[in-house]
Amino acid sequence: MPVPRRNRLVMPALAVAAAIALGCVAAPQAPAGQGEPAGRRKPAATRTADTADDPDIDGTDTVEEFQGDVGDAREIAEEYWQKQFKRSGLDFQPIAELIPYGAKKQVGCGGQALGLNNAAYCSAGDFIAYDANWAFAAFRQIGDAFIFYLLGHEYAHAIQRRLGIQKQFTIQQELQADCMAGAYIGDMQKAGRLRLADGDLDELAAGLEAVGDDPGQPWFAEGAHGTARQRTAAFSNGYRRSLSPCKLS
Repeated sequence: MPVPRRNRLVMPALAVAAAIALGCVAAPQAPAGQGEPAGRRKPAATRTADTADDPDIDGTDTVEEFQGDVGDAREIAEEYWQKQFKRSGLDFQPIAELIPYGAKKQVGCGGQALGLNNAAYCSAGDFIAYDANWAFAAFRQIGDAFIFYLLGHEYAHAIQRRLGIQKQFTIQQELQADCMAGAYIGDMQKAGRLRLADGDLDELAAGLEAVGDDPGQPWFAEGAHGTARQRTAAFSNGYRRSLSPCKLS
């Protein structure tokens, strides 16, 4: 399989203000009536071998760049999990669909609308759906790393379903998905399929520090995700040690 043109992670010096919920992600929103959040910073380019001749590969500006990264993130996630399943002697089945939606075209899951400013894996239809306007605004503010992380986390929920993993508490399910997202990004970087710019990991860690549960949130509460330290540790463990600390078996 050829390496897609934009398979790289570039993170600007800006905390990832993304809060991952029950298979859902909430991120910085554009000011009302605007398509781009204020204070956006453009990240530096990071090139893979097949992009060396491309004079404009750092763009986190256009719809085309955004759509390309969404497609690349899905392709890399499916490549990664197909290899993992094959190593375990299992058949891998990709998600049925990756669906963008918006105010005029919403998506339901099990009879309930997903809502705007949201992304989720829907087990009822075996698809991942995301609010395209919200995701594009976050893409422009944060950078394309957000898209790879977003798809990595949501795809982790699809893998949990395929493996029959159902934890007793939400926090366990979500921290495992964070670990799996870290493993996907770390392993594919080591394989040369993704490339991180200098400082990306520090910035990603700083972002994860900001997405922990509010102080006082009971760990056993429905919808709990873990403290900032727990979430950062889960992602970091997966990134450094692959799937071993994610305890999929």
